Amino acid sequence: MKTLLKCTAAALMAFGTVASGVIAPAMAQTVQGIGIADQRRAVVESAAFVNANAARPTTYKAQYDAAQAKSNQIRQQLEPLVTKFNADVQAPNAQANQAALQQQLGQIQGLREQGSQEVQEILQPVALSEAYVLEQISDKFDAAVRAAMTKRKISVVFEVGSTLAHNDAYDLTKDITAELNAAIPTAQLVPPQGWLPRAQREQQARQAAASGAAAAPAAPAAQQPEGR
Repeated sequence: MKTLLKCTAAALMAFGTVASGVIAPAMAQTVQGIGIADQRRAVVESAAFVNANAARPTTYKAQYDAAQAKSNQIRQQLEPLVTKFNADVQAPNAQANQAALQQQLGQIQGLREQGSQEVQEILQPVALSEAYVLEQISDKFDAAVRAAMTKRKISVVFEVGSTLAHNDAYDLTKDITAELNAAIPTAQLVPPQGWLPRAQREQQARQAAASGAAAAPAAPAAQQPEGR
């Protein structure tokens, strides 16, 4: 019986060794025709995006400086208000002065919101520049993906976030970035006067179409021929 058990154990160990030797190479192989890509990384690592980000602080220095000055001004206005509010909250009569504390808090929040809005308005040209560069790159993105797929003989590409785990051999991100660099090595940094992002342009077009349809007069009813 012991001899039989030893033989069986040896056979199982041998089978496990052989099976591992057969399975390991199969697991290491990649399935042809499938790829994954990180769309965001492919864009932000492209030459057009990187160069635009590097040039923007110089081109829009006036806006950045004005926004920083406005932020400093708002902070200086807020500091004494916040200091007083914190002291009043800790005061012995704080419970009886809830109305006054709420008024102070409302003043602080209002000043913060106003300051944030003013800073955003100052930086609006910067935001438009960022959107303009991204739109130029996105216009070339689909073609870049197709070109990378063709070169790598890929039939299907999944966004990296939709995979639980993957082998780096499937990653097409750098290939897409290389195609973007070839298609759009640089992007125009400053948008034309009056330019708006695509989403806003499309929204305006829909609103204009809806307004035109509402304003169009109803067609007159066809006149019936008179009988004899």
